[in-house]
Amino acid sequence: MIKVLFVCLGNICRSPMAEAMFRDLVKKEGLDQEIIVDSAGTGDWHVGKPPHEGTRKILEQYRINSEGLMARQISVDDFSEFHYIIAMDVQNIENIKKLIGETGTATVVVKRLLDFVDEKQNKDVPDPYFTGNFNETYELVKAGCEALLTSIKANHKL
Repeated sequence: MIKVLFVCLGNICRSPMAEAMFRDLVKKEGLDQEIIVDSAGTGDWHVGKPPHEGTRKILEQYRINSEGLMARQISVDDFSEFHYIIAMDVQNIENIKKLIGETGTATVVVKRLLDFVDEKQNKDVPDPYFTGNFNETYELVKAGCEALLTSIKANHKL
């Protein structure tokens, strides 16, 4: 079983969007018995809250289920639980690395989502909580999720 954790700042916009979209892709590929998907935030401001209304609306527009998603904060246990920790931007990576430093060495793959998309110059997914542009975020997350799934399938021979 391969476990993927998406991480953003507050776990209400980008990472739950990625979780829902990746879960949808995994299910469509028939890999939902092979891959487990979750999301978390580096901050604790929104713990226990559902995704932002903008995230829910755009997922609904594309008929992607976001039911049951609730914000949580990343924990040190996640570094031994997950195979992939996929961040949305460089600040998330820095926060994750600080947390890894507290746990010693981690064998988990820690990358930005857009690191998997070759043609993207900017590897950060902008936070729609601040930009208000959920469409841009959706398109970037979609490209990243598709490329990530292709990479996982190739690396794990799925």
